[in-house]
Amino acid sequence: MSGPCLAGLRVLDLSQYLPGPFATLMLVDFGAEVVKVEPPAGDPMRGLEPIGADGEGLSWRAVNGGKTVVRLDLKDPADQDRLARLVERADVLLESFRPGVMARLGFAAERLAELNPRLVHCALTGWGYTGPRSKAAGHEIGYAAAAGALDYQGPAAAPCASFPPVGDMVAGLSAALAILAAVLRARAEGQGAFLDCSIFESVLALQFYPQTLALNGPLGREESVLNGGAACYRVYRAADGRFVSLGALEAKFWAAFCRAVGREDWVARQAEPMPQTDLIGEVADLFAAHPLAHWQAVLAEADCCFEPLLTPEEVRRDPHVVARGLVHGGDAPGGAVEVAAPVLIDGAPPPRRAAPRECPAEAVLAAWG
Repeated sequence: MSGPCLAGLRVLDLSQYLPGPFATLMLVDFGAEVVKVEPPAGDPMRGLEPIGADGEGLSWRAVNGGKTVVRLDLKDPADQDRLARLVERADVLLESFRPGVMARLGFAAERLAELNPRLVHCALTGWGYTGPRSKAAGHEIGYAAAAGALDYQGPAAAPCASFPPVGDMVAGLSAALAILAAVLRARAEGQGAFLDCSIFESVLALQFYPQTLALNGPLGREESVLNGGAACYRVYRAADGRFVSLGALEAKFWAAFCRAVGREDWVARQAEPMPQTDLIGEVADLFAAHPLAHWQAVLAEADCCFEPLLTPEEVRRDPHVVARGLVHGGDAPGGAVEVAAPVLIDGAPPPRRAAPRECPAEAVLAAWG
């Protein structure tokens, strides 16, 4: 069996909270060696509930599995020197400071290039390095609002924020993808790169579809095919309060659903103008008449894109999830759930991650040679 795809790739991660650490977590799963540099007090995410028995936030533990943690005070000259020596030996540096902070700490782009001409430096910020908002504060809900992502999602009465914060995760994936592209160039040409990656634009990149739809007609909440305006593509409540999803977009799937529930008269109504208020109401009444177990039995063999809305516990026990081998843990409270990068390579999922481990900077420097 071949070794990990990113074996030998050395990554310094100076980021905190979720987007940057999620980016380097994906690199860990493909074999990169990630050293996470935290301030003496640690990443603030360590203090976010729920807290484990060791006093560390379980979310911090989950998003930093497989990493070596080094604590440095980047305002201290001795620790600045340690970081400089780490930069000389690294392939990638990812950080999430606001524009200008790295320069104030003594690591402007020019110095980083002097220390390591092959270095791939990814700055994962909220708004990017240029533009009128570049130094503004923000969180995922604001980036999603500014990108237009909240305008068309949620019930008609009011938009709703996504959970978990999808923009943060997409930004992490965008950063990881850009890093890998730049590493390929660095290895081929010996030229490093500065990657200006923003959470805002990572969310904006997803808006090509609604932007195009809106340009050619109104796009209200619960008025379009994919945001609740079509009876064939919605979430419905069953009699016991559980919810189900129906994704029967194609005519064959809608027809299969209608036949399975004994309502062939609905087949021809799939193309009714949206929002399909009357048809949605009739389908809602149908689902509301019986509990979830009934609909699972009725639709088990119908090829109609029907799925129940599962709880986190049900997801971990789902036979398909178990068979794919990408989710681990969650057997008891007080632990973190590990969800691996969503790719099987040569038929195998990524290996299990070790717990984050604290290590002195000098030990990492010695190991890196």
